[in-house]
Amino acid sequence: MSALCVIPFLALGVAQAASKDAFQQCGKASWYKLGGTTASGERANPQGMTAAHRTLPFGTLVDVTNLSNGRTVTVRINDRGPFAKGRVIDVTLAAARELGFVGKGITRVHVANAGAKNRAKSKQKCQ
Repeated sequence: MSALCVIPFLALGVAQAASKDAFQQCGKASWYKLGGTTASGERANPQGMTAAHRTLPFGTLVDVTNLSNGRTVTVRINDRGPFAKGRVIDVTLAAARELGFVGKGITRVHVANAGAKNRAKSKQKCQ
């Protein structure tokens, strides 16, 4: 009976791994300068390369590409949000500087698992 209990967990693990490799999202990004602690319990660091996402697990590394200038940064998910309608990710001030949209405040982005093989093809679909 214990073998039957393990099989669903193994299947679940395979499904989660496959979906992690295929994660892609397009939408608006904003930046935030947070104080205190993040939803993951870490001390907030505006100079860190981290981000807030509604559903991705804490610790997930994602590549965020600014679709208006092609710049890409890798950030680690350590917070929840964004809570503004129509936005898919909030990045720290440091990440926004690297992406080149601090002055603008919001930009269209492509978000994908860090190092995803199909990143170039999916970016074309976002625009």
